[in-house]
Amino acid sequence: MNKLVVLGSVNADHVLQVASFPRPGETLHGHSYCVIPGGKGANQAVAAARLGADIAFIACVGDDSFGHQMRDTFAREGMNTEAVMIEDNMPTGIAMIQVAATGENSICISAEANGCLTPERLAPHHHLIEQADTLLMQLETPMETIEAAAKIAKQAGTRVVLNPAPAQPLSDDLLQHLDMITPNETEAELLTGVKVDNVTTAQQAADALHAKGIKQVLITLGSQGVWLSDNGKGRQVPGFRVDAKDTTAAGDTFNGALLTALQEGCEMEEAIRFAHAAAAISVTRFGAQTSIPHRREVERFLMEHQ
Repeated sequence: MNKLVVLGSVNADHVLQVASFPRPGETLHGHSYCVIPGGKGANQAVAAARLGADIAFIACVGDDSFGHQMRDTFAREGMNTEAVMIEDNMPTGIAMIQVAATGENSICISAEANGCLTPERLAPHHHLIEQADTLLMQLETPMETIEAAAKIAKQAGTRVVLNPAPAQPLSDDLLQHLDMITPNETEAELLTGVKVDNVTTAQQAADALHAKGIKQVLITLGSQGVWLSDNGKGRQVPGFRVDAKDTTAAGDTFNGALLTALQEGCEMEEAIRFAHAAAAISVTRFGAQTSIPHRREVERFLMEHQ
């Protein structure tokens, strides 16, 4: 069976390049419009597959050309797609993305078929979770399914990793079923009430998450790297500085790469460095899955930045 299972969303990303984000009531001219594959779950699954993980993906896509195309694409990327389900009379999830000249992005999403990933739809695929080493999830699919999957994994001894994005409050019941959580500063603040703006507050936020029962906390700090706290012992793992063009899917690339490296037996700091490299490459390119590098590119990047 597959060592890593990703449960999450699939979106068609409608991307427009803009000089800056419009103010309310303002109309701006954009350029380079395109529709590309996205969705946090799919991004993380593609990153893991592209970087060499043994992976299965659990998701729902629409009964439209994009959904059928994505299911075929996932298979070509090398992942097990038996649990990528096509929903009748539903469109694939969508994301409307503006990318500013600074590389920052603004995103609105609509769940569509992603909302069909209910506990009932998950039921035939429990075995994928139960027989995996690790389950990786995000927050673009129904919360009751995320909670159900976490409980299934916990009971089976499968490690449960949550990337809590997009940011939203989470129940203590879900948090106590997690082994690892990977929030950014904004998500960490929402979950803990601690504003993360330096390493001291990062550890305070990590301690609050440890108190909920989570052993490993990785708070991503953008250009400052990651604050890693393992059972209350924290340290900063620096990232790489690059000229960012588009940060879409950088966090997803990081998560997929991190779990790939851990799957291969890397120590945590080595795995984070590998994930930093993959994410650094991704922000130099436009798009979500179109920006995710292959294994050989990450290895070359790491050799160049020793």
